[in-house]
Amino acid sequence: MSGAVPGGAGPDRFDVPEADAFTRPYWDAAAEGRLLLRHCAACDRAHHYPREFCPHCWSEGGVSWRSASGRATLYTWSVVHRNDLPPFGERVPYVAAVVDLEEGPRMMTEVVECEGVEGGAGGALRIGMELEVTFRAGVPVFRPR
Repeated sequence: MSGAVPGGAGPDRFDVPEADAFTRPYWDAAAEGRLLLRHCAACDRAHHYPREFCPHCWSEGGVSWRSASGRATLYTWSVVHRNDLPPFGERVPYVAAVVDLEEGPRMMTEVVECEGVEGGAGGALRIGMELEVTFRAGVPVFRPR
């Protein structure tokens, strides 16, 4: 791995992966407030997490970065009340979630800015609710649309 994400990973940041040559475009775009996905020209499908080959058709050529819409729907979530790893312990309760991106892939993330979540109850969260990407310190997270 070569170098930290801009404003991100380092010896005191464990919530952001260290960027390498392959993932650097993803993290650089996130630092600019843009969400990128890998897209396969052979089968015309997007995928996430980033891979050098297409997990749908196994093509190794024609897989490139594309901007995502930033729109998603909530697939599932869990309100985390305890996490001993820094810096997550300072953020509890928080909503760990899986979202379905408009482009098709599923993505693990966090839901933020959602009414009623601060107390750890899950508040207004519901399966299928519309979300949009936002960024916290160069990391994509989602909020209600």
